[in-house]
Amino acid sequence: MNVTTDAGAPWLIVGLGNPGLEYAMNRHNVGFMVADLLAERVGGRFKRAGKAQAQVVEGRIGPPGPASRRVILAKPMSYMNLSGGPVNALRDFYKVPVANVVAVHDELDIDYGTLRLKLGGGDNGHNGLKSMTKVMGSDYHRVRFGIGRPPGRQQVADFVLKDFSSGERKELDYFVDRAADAVECLVIEGLERAQGTYNS
Repeated sequence: MNVTTDAGAPWLIVGLGNPGLEYAMNRHNVGFMVADLLAERVGGRFKRAGKAQAQVVEGRIGPPGPASRRVILAKPMSYMNLSGGPVNALRDFYKVPVANVVAVHDELDIDYGTLRLKLGGGDNGHNGLKSMTKVMGSDYHRVRFGIGRPPGRQQVADFVLKDFSSGERKELDYFVDRAADAVECLVIEGLERAQGTYNS
């Protein structure tokens, strides 16, 4: 795929999840968790984004000076399966090229805590990605956070909308921290370097 990022344009980093305290620790909300940590790192607090159905933080990632990158961190407040509308509204408002959009999301087909970074591709049944791709095409970056498959005969919908298990929570902070590092590496050093460092 021959898609190049615009070094001078801002980056839109989207944590995917569902709004509301009842969903806060769900596996499906790991994108929100990574976005919250990145907001802490840039010293910002999420605020409602004008008419867009999302919360945003603006800041910079990277060392001070020309190497730093302007970023808009976003959490759609529309529920997962309608994420595309708010994301595209923010992309238009901040004039972000599609290739400078990063979706951080849970991934069933990867073992818990494992990361995979990529550009473009299918949605693999993920409703947040499906909604984003519908409105702006598929040529955006993804940071895929493995949550593994449901055990036994548990339905996928039930699994992703359940909180991480007590065993998983022991390592969750570490894995969320590593995912935030991967996002920063992607934005500052590019996809190939980030893949080489964080794809496992």
